[in-house]
Amino acid sequence: MLIHELKAYNGRNIYSHQKVIKMIVDLEEWDDIPTNQIPNFNERLLELLPGLSAHHCSLGYEGGFKKRLEEGTYLAHIIEHSALEILNSIGQSVSFGRARRIDETSCYTIVYAQREEYTGLEAGKTAVQLVQALCNGQPYNIKENMKRIQEMAWRFGLGPSTQAIADAALDRGIPVTRIGKGNIIQLGYGKYHKKMEGTLTENTSCISVDIACDKNITKELLTQAGIPVPEGAVCRTVEEAFEAAEEIGYPVVIKPVNGNQGKGVSLNIQSPEEIPNAFRIAAGYSENILVEEYIKGNDYRILVVGDQVTAVSLRIPANVTGDGIHTISQLVEFKNQDQRRGEGHERPLTKIKIDEISLTILRKQGYTPSSIPEKGIRVYLKENGNLSTGGEAIDCTDRIHPDNQEIAIRAARIIGLDIAGIDVKCKSISKPLDLKNGAVIEVNASPGIRMHLFPSKGKARKVGNAIVDILFPYGSKHSVPIISVTGTNGKTTTTRMISHILKAYGMRVGMTTTGGIYINDKCIMKGDTTGPASAKILLTDKAIDAAVLETARGGIIREGLGYDLADVGVMTNISEDHLGFDGVESLEDMLHVKSLVVEAVKSNGHVVLNADDQLVVQAASKTKANIIYFSLQEDNLIVHKHISNGGVAVFLKDNYITLATGNGLLKSLSVTRIPAAYGGKLVHNIENCLAAFSVAYALNIPLQIIESALTSFYCDEIHNPGRFNVYNIRDFRIIVDYGHNLAGYIRVTEAVKKMGGSRLIGVIGTPGDRSDSSVRSIGAVAGKSFHKIFIKEDKFLRGREPGEISRLLMEGVLAEGLSPKAVTLIKNEDDALRTAIREASAGDIIVVFYEDLECIMNVINQETSKVERESNKQASSKFMLVKA
Repeated sequence: MLIHELKAYNGRNIYSHQKVIKMIVDLEEWDDIPTNQIPNFNERLLELLPGLSAHHCSLGYEGGFKKRLEEGTYLAHIIEHSALEILNSIGQSVSFGRARRIDETSCYTIVYAQREEYTGLEAGKTAVQLVQALCNGQPYNIKENMKRIQEMAWRFGLGPSTQAIADAALDRGIPVTRIGKGNIIQLGYGKYHKKMEGTLTENTSCISVDIACDKNITKELLTQAGIPVPEGAVCRTVEEAFEAAEEIGYPVVIKPVNGNQGKGVSLNIQSPEEIPNAFRIAAGYSENILVEEYIKGNDYRILVVGDQVTAVSLRIPANVTGDGIHTISQLVEFKNQDQRRGEGHERPLTKIKIDEISLTILRKQGYTPSSIPEKGIRVYLKENGNLSTGGEAIDCTDRIHPDNQEIAIRAARIIGLDIAGIDVKCKSISKPLDLKNGAVIEVNASPGIRMHLFPSKGKARKVGNAIVDILFPYGSKHSVPIISVTGTNGKTTTTRMISHILKAYGMRVGMTTTGGIYINDKCIMKGDTTGPASAKILLTDKAIDAAVLETARGGIIREGLGYDLADVGVMTNISEDHLGFDGVESLEDMLHVKSLVVEAVKSNGHVVLNADDQLVVQAASKTKANIIYFSLQEDNLIVHKHISNGGVAVFLKDNYITLATGNGLLKSLSVTRIPAAYGGKLVHNIENCLAAFSVAYALNIPLQIIESALTSFYCDEIHNPGRFNVYNIRDFRIIVDYGHNLAGYIRVTEAVKKMGGSRLIGVIGTPGDRSDSSVRSIGAVAGKSFHKIFIKEDKFLRGREPGEISRLLMEGVLAEGLSPKAVTLIKNEDDALRTAIREASAGDIIVVFYEDLECIMNVINQETSKVERESNKQASSKFMLVKA
């Protein structure tokens, strides 16, 4: 068995609206062999993955998959379910999966849900290895592989604190984007989004974190505010520590001034003899050492979120309980086998480690690691209750005294933290805190919340929800409006028109197109930026008030969407383009791919559909959002039915853009006033205007703003570069357009014929990822439309051989009867355009279908400069004659 392709989709995609793994697996000789014909296969599979017995499968009930096994099912199906079961076994709850044969081959596309891509990918590989071993009657160590995948999940997955916050955000409908491979996440999009790492938010100031990290400054500020803290002094030498301890009085605590997570802390030091060792341990973390009064009592952590106490935990130091048989080291080893304990913060609890501090604490209790404590005796290995040093927690949220709540909230506010962990030592958190009853020991920035999410005893607290609620109070915005535009043709112009309208409304607009990423009028990245990576670049930028995204087929197939849900989804049209590539064999396949944009729209959002395109109309069944149809025909039956059912539509009536709502018809704007429509000659741009108008209406943009914007949008280098741009050179015209498929050629040539040229000259080409028949058809359209043709070839051949596309275009051109003498092959498009310019006569129109706009513009600018020089030279000569 061979894995030909293995990739992760981390957003909505053509297979599912959840994250998935896609595999293409060649089953080779095992292709047509059902499981009940492979000796011992079913028995061994269920023995290794017993959880498969509970899978429902297509039968829809528990045990359905087992029944399919008994009846005999095929191996691609087994791989799918095995991958899912492996992920479920390590705690990732997933159930979606499918397996489909690719044509008549032995290859299958297998898709299954995942929560984290690295473990998801590894689960797929393991499932294939497992199935192959079972087929060959070989042993397979599933436990070892499961352990490896579990470790990957802990290594690459979000930590418990970050995951809880992410889950809380998703519950509120706030999109979550992971940044990098650590615990930094982004909640929301555009100017409203918030970034955070663990419980440290972007609202927390650096100086507040610095203060919290300096225990001495923290104590000074709290003392000034009248909050009880232990007496203490900062020392830099052991001698200073002796003096401080004598002045404070034993017992004392020695810890680094800027430590965290209980590292380097020695508690309950009873005598001068203990100071040198404790000082040395603390000095390993800081050169400034804090010696302070030891406060007797219990160790509590109070979590303050905003101006509320959200959770309180009693922290129990790392300990073991003797059984009279095993040593302390063995008891620690047994306790560390608890699946809830990990090496760091990846699990609810942390493994206990016997370190230098542990040895000191054991000596105080009269033990060594090899001691065997009596049955029932609790032996402590740490004196602080930090979870990061192996401690445990008991929830006490309902027991905290109101006065103590106020002290904790004030402490966080004084330090300047929006989220803080307040460490308190006292006999009981249910009694008011004062100098006799305890003190505030520390104020922690970025506090861990594992103890509140997974207490050893007591109620788990939804602290992740509280954190999300202070970042995004109910009623506040978390994301900018997202408009996603897809279709075969018209995407770029429609995207630019929408962006132009929103800018006219005063919004700072982020836009992705085939020409680059823009924020307002500034291009921040050149190139074809219509994929998910470009969308993510925009949505992480706080400068934008709205995002208008051109969303192309290729990016959807390769990676899915770069956003979660749009406010408005647009489908302009569906026609022949890229068929025969990436598994898209028909227009119905293309509709399926592009429909993802329509499906991924908020339920209270809008979908804008072309009612004149029967395939686009079919996409209406794929959305729960509000639909706005647009049409060039006022008598379109789809539009009329939609309006009669209370829907909204935008259509052309008597050459006016007309809006139909439940309140009747509203005549808006004559197409003769829209520059991009060229007096009605550019029918495709009228369609694009109708789509843009519909989007603006859905976004509640005032009608006068929409009309003003459409009347100031031109097909020029500023507003719509590379889309039917007209240049006057001497006594002829050049039209530059990105018509790159059959429908594009038809629309452009139909418009050009209305422009009254003496001769029409075409500089034609098309990308290589089109079918042979499509390329010939493009050539045929050109052959019927142009008097003279220059065939050029794209630099990026997209899998074609050099000269192959040119030959197919030539076949199409000549099939329409154009004389071979009127057709010239010129490889480079800049040379082809220069030749067309040289041969142009007065009144001619040259239409160039470009690959590289910059290259074409260089030629036009050079020609323009040449004309200007000649004009200036003639003017100068006339001036000299007059002067003479």
